[in-house]
Amino acid sequence: MDIQTIKQRFEIIGNAPQLNRAIDIAVQVAATDLTVLITGESGVGKESFPKIIHSLSSRKHGNYIAVNCGAIPEGTIDSELFGHEKGSFTGAFESRKGYFEVANGGTIFLDEVAELPLSTQVRLLRVLESGEFMRVGSSTVIKTDVRVVAATNVNVPESINKGKFREDLYYRLNTVPINVPALRDRKDDILLLFRKFSSDFSVKYRMPALQLSIDAANLLVNYHWRGNVRQLKNITEQISIIEKERFIGSEILSKYLPDDGFKSNLPVIFREQMGDNEHISERDLLYKVLFDMKRDLNDLKELVHEIMDEDDLPQKPRNSDSHIIRKIINDDIDESGKLNQDDFEAEEIKTTTSILSGFSKQNNSSINSPIQESVVLDESLSLQNNEVEMIKRALKKHNNKRKNAASDLGISERTLYRKIKEFNL
Repeated sequence: MDIQTIKQRFEIIGNAPQLNRAIDIAVQVAATDLTVLITGESGVGKESFPKIIHSLSSRKHGNYIAVNCGAIPEGTIDSELFGHEKGSFTGAFESRKGYFEVANGGTIFLDEVAELPLSTQVRLLRVLESGEFMRVGSSTVIKTDVRVVAATNVNVPESINKGKFREDLYYRLNTVPINVPALRDRKDDILLLFRKFSSDFSVKYRMPALQLSIDAANLLVNYHWRGNVRQLKNITEQISIIEKERFIGSEILSKYLPDDGFKSNLPVIFREQMGDNEHISERDLLYKVLFDMKRDLNDLKELVHEIMDEDDLPQKPRNSDSHIIRKIINDDIDESGKLNQDDFEAEEIKTTTSILSGFSKQNNSSINSPIQESVVLDESLSLQNNEVEMIKRALKKHNNKRKNAASDLGISERTLYRKIKEFNL
Protein backbone atom coordinates (compact mmCIF):
# COMPACT_ATOMS: atom_id res chain seq x y z
CA MET A 1 0.00 0.00 0.00
CA ASP A 2 1.48 3.32 -1.08
CA ILE A 3 1.68 6.44 1.12
CA GLN A 4 -1.04 8.33 -0.79
CA THR A 5 -3.53 5.51 -0.23
CA ILE A 6 -2.69 5.44 3.48
CA LYS A 7 -3.24 9.21 3.73
CA GLN A 8 -6.68 8.91 2.17
CA ARG A 9 -7.64 5.97 4.37
CA PHE A 10 -6.61 7.65 7.65
CA GLU A 11 -7.46 11.22 6.56
CA ILE A 12 -3.92 12.54 6.77
CA ILE A 13 -3.47 15.85 4.95
CA GLY A 14 -0.09 17.08 3.77
CA ASN A 15 2.89 16.41 1.55
CA ALA A 16 5.77 17.55 3.78
CA PRO A 17 8.86 15.30 3.49
CA GLN A 18 9.03 14.86 7.31
CA LEU A 19 5.41 13.68 7.37
CA ASN A 20 5.92 11.28 4.47
CA ARG A 21 9.00 9.87 6.20
CA ALA A 22 7.07 9.22 9.42
CA ILE A 23 4.31 7.41 7.49
CA ASP A 24 6.90 5.36 5.58
CA ILE A 25 8.53 4.17 8.84
CA ALA A 26 5.12 3.19 10.24
CA VAL A 27 4.38 1.12 7.13
CA GLN A 28 7.74 -0.67 7.26
CA VAL A 29 7.58 -1.50 10.97
CA ALA A 30 3.93 -2.66 10.86
CA ALA A 31 4.81 -6.19 9.72
CA THR A 32 7.06 -6.73 12.77
CA ASP A 33 6.28 -6.97 16.49
CA LEU A 34 8.76 -4.29 17.50
CA THR A 35 7.68 -1.67 20.02
CA VAL A 36 7.36 1.84 18.61
CA LEU A 37 7.70 5.21 20.34
CA ILE A 38 5.96 8.10 18.58
CA THR A 39 7.15 11.57 19.57
CA GLY A 40 5.93 15.02 18.64
CA GLU A 41 4.26 18.09 20.04
CA SER A 42 0.71 18.07 21.29
CA GLY A 43 -1.84 18.32 18.47
CA VAL A 44 0.29 17.03 15.58
CA GLY A 45 -1.83 13.89 15.06
CA LYS A 46 0.27 11.17 16.73
CA GLU A 47 -2.85 9.03 17.30
CA SER A 48 -3.08 8.19 13.56
CA PHE A 49 0.21 6.28 13.46
CA PRO A 50 -0.62 3.39 15.84
CA LYS A 51 -3.79 2.85 13.78
CA ILE A 52 -1.66 2.61 10.63
CA ILE A 53 0.70 0.14 12.33
CA HIS A 54 -2.14 -2.04 13.67
CA SER A 55 -4.15 -2.10 10.43
CA LEU A 56 -1.16 -3.17 8.35
CA SER A 57 0.13 -5.79 10.81
CA SER A 58 -0.72 -9.46 11.28
CA ARG A 59 -2.64 -8.41 14.42
CA LYS A 60 -5.22 -6.38 12.49
CA HIS A 61 -7.98 -8.85 13.41
CA GLY A 62 -7.10 -8.60 17.10
CA ASN A 63 -8.17 -5.93 19.57
CA TYR A 64 -6.84 -2.41 19.30
CA ILE A 65 -7.01 -0.47 22.58
CA ALA A 66 -5.93 3.15 23.00
CA VAL A 67 -5.14 4.24 26.56
CA ASN A 68 -4.54 7.86 27.61
CA CYS A 69 -2.11 7.33 30.50
CA GLY A 70 -2.34 10.96 31.58
CA ALA A 71 -6.13 10.80 32.04
CA ILE A 72 -6.14 7.86 34.50
CA PRO A 73 -5.59 8.62 38.23
CA GLU A 74 -2.36 7.29 39.70
CA GLY A 75 -4.22 5.14 42.24
CA THR A 76 -6.13 3.18 39.58
CA ILE A 77 -3.68 3.06 36.65
CA ASP A 78 -2.29 -0.37 37.64
CA SER A 79 -5.80 -1.81 37.89
CA GLU A 80 -6.76 -0.35 34.50
CA LEU A 81 -3.70 -1.72 32.72
CA PHE A 82 -3.19 -5.07 34.48
CA GLY A 83 -6.53 -5.81 36.15
CA HIS A 84 -7.29 -6.68 39.79
CA GLU A 85 -8.67 -9.44 41.97
CA LYS A 86 -11.84 -9.25 44.02
CA GLY A 87 -11.24 -7.54 47.38
CA SER A 88 -7.73 -6.35 46.43
CA PHE A 89 -8.70 -2.78 47.39
CA THR A 90 -11.70 -0.80 48.56
CA GLY A 91 -14.40 -0.97 45.91
CA ALA A 92 -13.02 -4.07 44.18
CA PHE A 93 -16.26 -6.08 44.42
CA GLU A 94 -15.27 -8.44 41.62
CA SER A 95 -12.28 -9.47 39.56
CA ARG A 96 -11.53 -7.43 36.47
CA LYS A 97 -9.33 -7.90 33.41
CA GLY A 98 -6.87 -5.16 32.52
CA TYR A 99 -6.15 -3.70 29.10
CA PHE A 100 -3.09 -5.91 28.57
CA GLU A 101 -5.20 -9.00 29.16
CA VAL A 102 -8.06 -7.82 26.94
CA ALA A 103 -5.69 -6.78 24.12
CA ASN A 104 -3.99 -10.22 24.02
CA GLY A 105 -3.15 -10.94 20.38
CA GLY A 106 -3.71 -7.34 19.36
CA THR A 107 -2.21 -3.88 19.81
CA ILE A 108 -2.28 -1.49 22.74
CA PHE A 109 -1.55 2.20 22.25
CA LEU A 110 -0.21 3.97 25.35
CA ASP A 111 -0.69 7.69 24.73
CA GLU A 112 1.18 10.14 27.02
CA VAL A 113 3.29 7.24 28.31
CA ALA A 114 5.67 9.63 30.11
CA GLU A 115 2.84 10.41 32.57
CA LEU A 116 2.95 6.88 34.03
CA PRO A 117 4.00 6.61 37.72
CA LEU A 118 7.39 5.00 38.36
CA SER A 119 5.81 1.93 39.98
CA THR A 120 3.66 1.35 36.89
CA GLN A 121 6.71 1.82 34.67
CA VAL A 122 8.33 -1.17 36.40
CA ARG A 123 5.29 -3.35 35.65
CA LEU A 124 5.24 -2.16 32.03
CA LEU A 125 8.93 -2.95 31.61
CA ARG A 126 8.27 -6.54 32.73
CA VAL A 127 5.48 -6.92 30.17
CA LEU A 128 7.72 -5.63 27.38
CA GLU A 129 10.62 -7.90 28.35
CA SER A 130 8.82 -11.17 29.17
CA GLY A 131 5.15 -10.70 28.29
CA GLU A 132 4.24 -11.41 31.92
CA PHE A 133 2.28 -9.45 34.50
CA MET A 134 0.20 -9.96 37.63
CA ARG A 135 -3.16 -8.49 38.51
CA VAL A 136 -3.36 -6.14 41.47
CA GLY A 137 -3.85 -8.26 44.59
CA SER A 138 -2.82 -11.50 42.89
CA SER A 139 0.35 -13.60 42.88
CA THR A 140 -0.53 -15.50 39.72
CA VAL A 141 1.55 -14.69 36.65
CA ILE A 142 -0.44 -14.08 33.46
CA LYS A 143 1.07 -14.28 29.97
CA THR A 144 0.06 -11.90 27.22
CA ASP A 145 1.03 -11.36 23.58
CA VAL A 146 0.53 -7.66 22.91
CA ARG A 147 2.10 -5.24 20.45
CA VAL A 148 2.90 -1.99 22.31
CA VAL A 149 2.94 1.39 20.58
CA ALA A 150 3.59 4.38 22.83
CA ALA A 151 3.46 8.13 22.26
CA THR A 152 4.48 11.23 24.18
CA ASN A 153 4.88 14.97 23.69
CA VAL A 154 7.41 15.14 26.56
CA ASN A 155 11.18 15.37 26.19
CA VAL A 156 11.86 11.89 27.57
CA PRO A 157 15.68 12.25 28.03
CA GLU A 158 14.98 15.36 30.11
CA SER A 159 12.43 13.43 32.21
CA ILE A 160 15.04 10.71 32.72
CA ASN A 161 17.53 13.27 34.06
CA LYS A 162 14.86 14.54 36.47
CA GLY A 163 14.16 11.00 37.70
CA LYS A 164 10.59 10.96 36.37
CA PHE A 165 11.06 8.24 33.73
CA ARG A 166 13.05 5.02 33.77
CA GLU A 167 15.95 4.94 31.34
CA ASP A 168 15.66 1.18 30.71
CA LEU A 169 11.97 1.54 29.84
CA TYR A 170 12.77 4.37 27.43
CA TYR A 171 15.23 2.26 25.46
CA ARG A 172 12.80 -0.67 25.51
CA LEU A 173 9.98 1.46 24.09
CA ASN A 174 12.21 3.36 21.67
CA THR A 175 13.09 0.30 19.56
CA VAL A 176 11.70 2.11 16.52
CA PRO A 177 11.26 5.90 16.91
CA ILE A 178 8.79 7.88 14.80
CA ASN A 179 8.81 11.66 15.02
CA VAL A 180 5.76 13.54 13.77
CA PRO A 181 6.72 17.08 12.62
CA ALA A 182 5.12 20.21 14.04
CA LEU A 183 2.72 22.19 11.85
CA ARG A 184 5.09 25.20 11.65
CA ASP A 185 7.62 22.84 10.00
CA ARG A 186 5.01 21.95 7.34
CA LYS A 187 4.17 25.44 6.05
CA ASP A 188 3.08 24.15 2.64
CA ASP A 189 0.46 21.95 4.33
CA ILE A 190 -1.22 24.72 6.37
CA LEU A 191 -3.46 26.04 3.58
CA LEU A 192 -4.34 22.48 2.52
CA LEU A 193 -5.47 21.69 6.05
CA PHE A 194 -7.43 24.94 6.32
CA ARG A 195 -9.33 24.21 3.10
CA LYS A 196 -10.05 20.64 4.26
CA PHE A 197 -11.39 21.78 7.64
CA SER A 198 -13.35 24.63 6.04
CA SER A 199 -14.98 22.20 3.63
CA ASP A 200 -15.86 19.75 6.42
CA PHE A 201 -17.44 22.47 8.57
CA SER A 202 -19.38 23.89 5.65
CA VAL A 203 -21.04 20.49 5.23
CA LYS A 204 -21.52 20.05 8.96
CA TYR A 205 -23.09 23.45 9.56
CA ARG A 206 -24.68 23.83 6.10
CA MET A 207 -23.00 27.04 5.10
CA PRO A 208 -20.56 28.14 2.35
CA ALA A 209 -16.91 27.31 2.82
CA LEU A 210 -14.45 29.97 3.97
CA GLN A 211 -12.08 31.71 1.57
CA LEU A 212 -8.91 33.59 2.52
CA SER A 213 -7.43 36.77 1.10
CA ILE A 214 -3.75 36.76 0.14
CA ASP A 215 -2.81 38.70 3.29
CA ALA A 216 -4.83 36.31 5.47
CA ALA A 217 -3.21 33.30 3.80
CA ASN A 218 0.26 34.72 4.48
CA LEU A 219 -0.74 35.40 8.09
CA LEU A 220 -1.98 31.84 8.48
CA VAL A 221 1.20 30.33 7.03
CA ASN A 222 3.58 32.42 9.12
CA TYR A 223 1.78 31.88 12.42
CA HIS A 224 3.67 29.77 15.00
CA TRP A 225 0.83 27.27 15.74
CA ARG A 226 1.74 26.13 19.24
CA GLY A 227 -1.31 23.84 19.22
CA ASN A 228 -0.44 22.50 15.76
CA VAL A 229 -3.16 20.82 13.63
CA ARG A 230 -5.62 20.72 16.53
CA GLN A 231 -5.35 24.49 17.01
CA LEU A 232 -5.79 25.15 13.28
CA LYS A 233 -8.90 22.97 13.21
CA ASN A 234 -10.42 24.73 16.24
CA ILE A 235 -9.79 28.21 14.82
CA THR A 236 -11.26 27.23 11.45
CA GLU A 237 -14.39 25.98 13.20
CA GLN A 238 -14.68 29.18 15.27
CA ILE A 239 -14.48 31.39 12.18
CA SER A 240 -16.95 29.19 10.31
CA ILE A 241 -19.55 29.57 13.06
CA ILE A 242 -19.02 33.16 14.22
CA GLU A 243 -18.24 35.11 11.04
CA LYS A 244 -21.09 35.87 8.67
CA GLU A 245 -18.70 36.99 5.94
CA ARG A 246 -17.27 34.01 4.04
CA PHE A 247 -14.32 35.94 2.58
CA ILE A 248 -11.82 36.28 5.42
CA GLY A 249 -9.20 39.04 5.42
CA SER A 250 -6.16 39.44 7.64
CA GLU A 251 -7.97 41.80 10.04
CA ILE A 252 -10.69 39.25 10.74
CA LEU A 253 -8.27 36.33 10.94
CA SER A 254 -5.93 38.11 13.39
CA LYS A 255 -8.80 38.32 15.92
CA TYR A 256 -8.74 34.54 16.26
CA LEU A 257 -4.96 34.11 16.46
CA PRO A 258 -3.47 34.52 19.98
CA ASP A 259 -0.60 37.01 20.14
CA ASP A 260 1.81 34.48 21.67
CA GLY A 261 1.92 32.62 18.37
CA PHE A 262 3.52 35.45 16.41
CA LYS A 263 7.27 35.30 16.06
CA SER A 264 9.32 38.21 17.36
CA ASN A 265 12.49 39.49 15.75
CA LEU A 266 13.74 40.90 19.04
CA PRO A 267 16.75 39.14 20.61
CA VAL A 268 15.93 36.97 23.58
CA ILE A 269 18.35 36.04 26.34
CA PHE A 270 17.61 32.59 27.66
CA ARG A 271 18.35 31.72 31.28
CA GLU A 272 20.52 28.78 30.20
CA GLN A 273 22.75 31.20 28.27
CA MET A 274 23.23 33.58 31.17
CA GLY A 275 25.79 31.42 32.96
CA ASP A 276 27.64 33.43 35.60
CA ASN A 277 26.12 36.72 34.45
CA GLU A 278 23.30 36.23 36.94
CA HIS A 279 25.80 36.21 39.82
CA ILE A 280 27.58 39.21 38.37
CA SER A 281 24.30 41.11 38.41
CA GLU A 282 23.85 40.30 42.09
CA ARG A 283 27.31 41.59 42.89
CA ASP A 284 26.65 44.76 40.93
CA LEU A 285 23.46 45.20 42.90
CA LEU A 286 25.32 44.93 46.20
CA TYR A 287 27.91 47.33 44.87
CA LYS A 288 25.15 49.84 44.16
CA VAL A 289 23.70 49.35 47.65
CA LEU A 290 27.03 50.26 49.22
CA PHE A 291 27.27 53.49 47.28
CA ASP A 292 23.67 54.28 48.15
CA MET A 293 24.62 53.84 51.80
CA LYS A 294 27.53 56.18 51.34
CA ARG A 295 25.24 58.79 49.80
CA ASP A 296 22.77 58.42 52.68
CA LEU A 297 25.57 58.89 55.20
CA ASN A 298 26.71 62.02 53.44
CA ASP A 299 23.15 63.34 53.54
CA LEU A 300 23.05 62.60 57.24
CA LYS A 301 26.32 64.50 57.79
CA GLU A 302 24.98 67.50 55.91
CA LEU A 303 21.85 67.45 58.05
CA VAL A 304 23.94 67.38 61.24
CA HIS A 305 26.12 70.23 60.00
CA GLU A 306 23.04 72.28 59.18
CA ILE A 307 21.73 71.75 62.71
CA MET A 308 25.09 72.77 64.18
CA ASP A 309 25.26 75.82 61.93
CA GLU A 310 21.85 76.93 63.15
CA ASP A 311 22.96 76.55 66.77
CA ASP A 312 26.31 78.29 66.07
CA LEU A 313 28.21 75.24 67.26
CA PRO A 314 31.87 74.64 66.40
CA GLN A 315 32.38 71.96 63.79
CA LYS A 316 35.10 70.03 62.05
CA PRO A 317 35.57 69.58 58.31
CA ARG A 318 32.64 67.74 56.80
CA ASN A 319 34.71 64.96 55.29
CA SER A 320 36.29 63.96 58.61
CA ASP A 321 34.67 60.51 58.55
CA SER A 322 34.69 59.87 54.80
CA HIS A 323 37.70 57.58 55.14
CA ILE A 324 35.56 55.20 57.20
CA ILE A 325 33.07 54.78 54.35
CA ARG A 326 35.89 54.44 51.82
CA LYS A 327 37.49 51.77 53.93
CA ILE A 328 34.27 49.79 54.28
CA ILE A 329 33.84 49.78 50.51
CA ASN A 330 37.50 49.23 49.60
CA ASP A 331 37.84 46.32 52.06
CA ASP A 332 35.09 44.47 50.19
CA ILE A 333 36.12 45.21 46.60
CA ASP A 334 38.95 43.24 45.01
CA GLU A 335 41.50 44.53 42.52
CA SER A 336 39.15 43.77 39.60
CA GLY A 337 36.57 46.17 40.95
CA LYS A 338 34.07 43.46 41.89
CA LEU A 339 32.69 42.78 45.34
CA ASN A 340 34.51 40.13 47.34
CA GLN A 341 31.55 38.33 48.88
CA ASP A 342 33.73 36.14 51.14
CA ASP A 343 35.03 39.21 52.96
CA PHE A 344 31.78 41.16 52.90
CA GLU A 345 29.64 40.94 56.04
CA ALA A 346 26.45 42.56 57.10
CA GLU A 347 28.05 43.37 60.46
CA GLU A 348 30.03 46.18 58.82
CA ILE A 349 26.79 47.96 58.02
CA LYS A 350 25.50 47.23 61.50
CA THR A 351 28.71 48.54 63.07
CA THR A 352 28.62 51.81 61.15
CA THR A 353 24.92 52.24 61.89
CA SER A 354 25.54 51.61 65.60
CA ILE A 355 28.27 54.25 65.68
CA LEU A 356 26.03 56.79 63.96
CA SER A 357 23.22 55.90 66.36
CA GLY A 358 25.54 56.39 69.34
CA PHE A 359 26.67 59.70 67.93
CA SER A 360 23.07 60.86 67.53
CA LYS A 361 22.14 59.85 71.08
CA GLN A 362 25.17 61.59 72.58
CA ASN A 363 24.48 64.73 70.57
CA ASN A 364 20.82 64.84 71.67
CA SER A 365 21.61 64.20 75.33
CA SER A 366 24.21 66.93 75.42
CA ILE A 367 22.40 69.61 73.47
CA ASN A 368 21.12 71.22 76.67
CA SER A 369 24.56 71.37 78.32
CA PRO A 370 26.77 74.20 76.88
CA ILE A 371 29.77 73.09 78.96
CA GLN A 372 29.87 69.57 77.44
CA GLU A 373 28.81 70.65 73.99
CA SER A 374 32.21 71.11 72.38
CA VAL A 375 33.65 67.93 73.88
CA VAL A 376 30.83 65.75 72.57
CA LEU A 377 31.11 67.25 69.12
CA ASP A 378 34.83 66.63 68.97
CA GLU A 379 34.33 62.99 69.78
CA SER A 380 31.28 62.53 67.59
CA LEU A 381 32.76 64.00 64.45
CA SER A 382 35.68 61.55 64.61
CA LEU A 383 33.91 58.27 63.95
CA GLN A 384 37.14 56.32 64.07
CA ASN A 385 38.05 57.63 67.53
CA ASN A 386 34.53 56.96 68.74
CA GLU A 387 34.70 53.43 67.31
CA VAL A 388 38.06 52.77 68.99
CA GLU A 389 36.76 54.11 72.32
CA MET A 390 33.67 51.89 72.19
CA ILE A 391 35.78 48.81 71.40
CA LYS A 392 38.16 49.60 74.27
CA ARG A 393 35.29 49.99 76.71
CA ALA A 394 33.70 46.72 75.60
CA LEU A 395 36.96 44.82 75.93
CA LYS A 396 37.62 46.31 79.34
CA LYS A 397 34.08 45.55 80.49
CA HIS A 398 34.41 41.87 79.51
CA ASN A 399 38.05 41.41 80.56
CA ASN A 400 39.31 41.22 76.95
CA LYS A 401 36.92 38.38 76.04
CA ARG A 402 36.31 39.11 72.38
CA LYS A 403 33.21 36.95 72.04
CA ASN A 404 31.36 38.76 74.83
CA ALA A 405 32.65 42.15 73.70
CA ALA A 406 31.49 41.51 70.11
CA SER A 407 28.06 40.48 71.35
CA ASP A 408 27.82 43.63 73.45
CA LEU A 409 28.84 45.79 70.46
CA GLY A 410 26.36 44.04 68.15
CA ILE A 411 28.98 42.83 65.67
CA SER A 412 30.54 39.46 64.83
CA GLU A 413 33.65 38.21 66.63
CA ARG A 414 35.44 38.10 63.26
CA THR A 415 34.67 41.78 62.63
CA LEU A 416 35.84 42.69 66.14
CA TYR A 417 39.09 40.81 65.62
CA ARG A 418 39.69 42.71 62.39
CA LYS A 419 38.98 46.04 64.10
CA ILE A 420 41.45 45.20 66.92
CA LYS A 421 44.10 44.40 64.37
CA GLU A 422 43.25 47.47 62.29
CA PHE A 423 43.46 49.92 65.21
CA ASN A 424 46.40 48.13 66.95
CA LEU A 425 44.43 47.71 70.16
